[in-house]
Amino acid sequence: MSSKDLEKRRVTGPDGEQFDVDPMQDYFCQERPKEHEPANKVWESFLNWARAESLWILGYGTGCGAIEMRPLMTPRFDAYRYGIQWRPTPRQSNVLVIGGYLSVKTLKRVIRSYEQMQGPKYVVALGSCTINGGMYWDSYNTINRLDKYLPVDIYITGCMPRPESLLAGFEALKKLIKEGKGEGQNLYARNFDEYKANQKKIIRDWDMPDYNW
Repeated sequence: MSSKDLEKRRVTGPDGEQFDVDPMQDYFCQERPKEHEPANKVWESFLNWARAESLWILGYGTGCGAIEMRPLMTPRFDAYRYGIQWRPTPRQSNVLVIGGYLSVKTLKRVIRSYEQMQGPKYVVALGSCTINGGMYWDSYNTINRLDKYLPVDIYITGCMPRPESLLAGFEALKKLIKEGKGEGQNLYARNFDEYKANQKKIIRDWDMPDYNW
């Protein structure tokens, strides 16, 4: 969105009726994220098993990791047999995969995508760049640590990690979910003010609500 798109304006609907629109208020939700309240122990255990065996991925191919993710969809590695498949939109996904370095400009879009995903949701970070900046550790326009801005459930180390490492990471995520320890979404809600302060510290053109699902 450009700054002009965010201005209040009067529009005409399909039926010819005119009404006022405030994009910052009308296009986004202003409510803070809430923690996921688990059901009773037996039912939640079953739900966690189902969640773990149905990982729908929104892949952010920001760097080299995008190259490593592609083979997982081919017959050689066949991630689908593990219940892992890629989806095109945040609304359809429950796993956000960050494939490499993140520029400040891209981080803004990643945050919006994460907040639009329906919970419970998880974050998988690929490669050294998401851990310590990797080869871009001293760059002026990339972030060094993803977990300062979004909760990360699983890190997969390497520069870049091979497809086999990605599969091992997804298996580790499955184990985490089945044990009821995939708490990234609740961590984000619990420490929302801290995460938001870190995000705003480096994203200078903050032209969106604090929470925009």
